[in-house]
Amino acid sequence: MKIIIDGKELEVIIIRKNIKNIYFRIKEDMKLYVSCNRLCTNSYIEKLLDKNKLSIIKMYNNMLKTTNKSNEIYYLGDKMNYIYDDSFKIDGNNMHGPSILSINSYLEKEVSIQIFESRLNVLSTMFNDLPKFRFRVRHMKTRWGVCNKSSMTVTLNTELIHKDITLIDYVIIHELCHFIHANHSNLFWEEVSKYYPYYKLARKRLK
Repeated sequence: MKIIIDGKELEVIIIRKNIKNIYFRIKEDMKLYVSCNRLCTNSYIEKLLDKNKLSIIKMYNNMLKTTNKSNEIYYLGDKMNYIYDDSFKIDGNNMHGPSILSINSYLEKEVSIQIFESRLNVLSTMFNDLPKFRFRVRHMKTRWGVCNKSSMTVTLNTELIHKDITLIDYVIIHELCHFIHANHSNLFWEEVSKYYPYYKLARKRLK
């Protein structure tokens, strides 16, 4: 079975099982997998696919981003060459590892902590009277960083490791300034500009 979703032709793989509900999933081969009850007819599946087009488009686009990401390696803004190896290693513009996907995961989960913490230690010395706070990293879909004053925590998005170091610095400064001004008022942006005068350019580059 094939369907047209957002102008794209998707192959539909139907997997019938002894289950009650119907599940849609797009895998890395960019095919739509439908798991359903053994008695579920093709015509009923087609109606559900049409009814859930928006959700399927969202799943497709999310998987497309993941697939594209698995084909390239960016480290601190530089595109890296991939070299197969059993272990991870950064050698100039070369990244060694078992696969591109595993290298990107390694950069985000392991290397990001070291780089971010190093820059945070340097940049925090520019501020006076910063409160004591904790530092964390995690993957975030909609934010590059978060300053939580209630828990005194600064969290940075692990995907920042793929960005230029100057953009990492901007996000850190942005979040540290939230300890002074919790909102995005004019006073907040004036504070940011003291430490990062070209913050408007950084914001555009991060979009």
